[in-house]
Amino acid sequence: MKFEIVIAGGGFAGAYCAKTLARQLGRDSINRVALVAEQNVMVFQPMLAEVAAATLSPLDVVNPLRQFCRGVNVLRGRITEIDWERRRLLLVPGRFAKTTSVEFKHLVLALGSVTDLSRVPGMPEHSLMLKNVGDALKLRATAINRLEQANLETDRELLQKLLTFVVVGGGYSGVEAAGQLLDFLQSVKHFYHNLEQVPLRVVLVHSGPNLLPEVGVPLGLYAERKLRARGMEILLNTRVTSITASRVFFNHGDPIDSTTVLSTIGNAPNPVIVELCRSLGLEMYKGRIATKPTMQVIGRERLWAAGDCAAVPLGDQPSSPPTAQFAQRQGKCLGRNLARFLRGEKLEPFYHRNLGQLASIGRRTAVAEILGMRFSGFIAWWLWRSIYLFKLPGLQRKLRVMVDWTMDLFFPRDISLLLPPPTELLNDMYLERGDIVCHAGEPANSFYIVKDGRVDLFDGDKMIKTIRAGQHFGEHSLLGNGTWHYSAMAAEPTKLVSVGRGAFETLFRSSEAFRRALAEEEAAEQPQEPERHETVPASR
Repeated sequence: MKFEIVIAGGGFAGAYCAKTLARQLGRDSINRVALVAEQNVMVFQPMLAEVAAATLSPLDVVNPLRQFCRGVNVLRGRITEIDWERRRLLLVPGRFAKTTSVEFKHLVLALGSVTDLSRVPGMPEHSLMLKNVGDALKLRATAINRLEQANLETDRELLQKLLTFVVVGGGYSGVEAAGQLLDFLQSVKHFYHNLEQVPLRVVLVHSGPNLLPEVGVPLGLYAERKLRARGMEILLNTRVTSITASRVFFNHGDPIDSTTVLSTIGNAPNPVIVELCRSLGLEMYKGRIATKPTMQVIGRERLWAAGDCAAVPLGDQPSSPPTAQFAQRQGKCLGRNLARFLRGEKLEPFYHRNLGQLASIGRRTAVAEILGMRFSGFIAWWLWRSIYLFKLPGLQRKLRVMVDWTMDLFFPRDISLLLPPPTELLNDMYLERGDIVCHAGEPANSFYIVKDGRVDLFDGDKMIKTIRAGQHFGEHSLLGNGTWHYSAMAAEPTKLVSVGRGAFETLFRSSEAFRRALAEEEAAEQPQEPERHETVPASR
């Protein structure tokens, strides 16, 4: 495939650039311009928290790129490599299609940022995110699932763990998500009769001294005061140091028992952008590719960048804020500049005055700073809804959102659990010292391999065996009567690979080499695990 212009990224910057460019170039634009995106929709991210809280439908916050960017050839796939010397990029469409090469004369980088949670042990494995519609639906399903499980639980300690929700990050995404989550849980809890007298906790953790630093201290303090009044716990000047399947650890203070953690931190440069800058020796500013005010990449006339992955100068500032407001306007300006470049006209520098910031904190309350004026409470909430409704692309979406918001005023939120449970053959687990993997007598559902660290096995109070990195345990329980014959506890920070019962039994039945390896290892090791059971034949 060959195009004059390829736009990489289907977010605000890329989609608005493509839409503007198609209008500028006219009828032949579909043969000259391609938009490459991993999803075939543009997501209106400011409203994702309301999808997670069942206030809006998922279809309300997405816009199909082929409809939004008419006149542009939309290619859905994941970019794995950009070869600047050959002026091409490699695109992976999916599992059953081959890698495609797309050639270009001009390349626009609008890939945004990615999420990297690896700096906090256990966070990639045990926390949820809120970056796209799938994340919002997963968060909603998880919250409902916790209520359903808690409604049947009689163990007080486990019950409180199920009803404790931790949100990490006190910026826009974290505050809005925490507020909407608290609203949702409080509004639907009365449908669960067994939970009427059981308190629930929503804990917001922020590393700074004030929430919402983007809107200033006074509005941040107002948001904090309102959220606390509604029952939210807020931990300021606090960092999460690690997360396990059932606990959250901090740099100071006691850990919190919780099975649900939402992470709104961890933005990192897109690795495709980083690799391109490294190979071409391009300048970067705080992980973003540096451009001229016209959004041309410095030193490359036919390479352009906009949005969260680009450091576009704004006045005397080296970079514009990485917000949807600026990404949208950068995309429009870049579309016009590309058309001007093709016509041999003078390019226009990007300029946009920050109109303000808004954040909804739930229960018809918000904080806002607009044109230097500050608002809070119901007025700010009304402004938030009015402005975002106006910004939402497409008349059809606007009407849908108006109907859903009106219905939310009069009817309870939907608690239908529609997402099927995920099918995962292997799961990574992170454990802190003292975390329990299993108790003797409990049903055994997994086979474990120790990737790093150490796990001790106990028969009552007596330690009977130590499992180290590269070793495994659990096969006797799975192949025996289906219950754990011992208790297992992490002796130090440990990473495990968990293989589900079904996957383990399939592997055991189908692989003679696997059965032989387990038997040989068992014969070579002493002492053996307690309560040995006869191995299940391969035909079982």
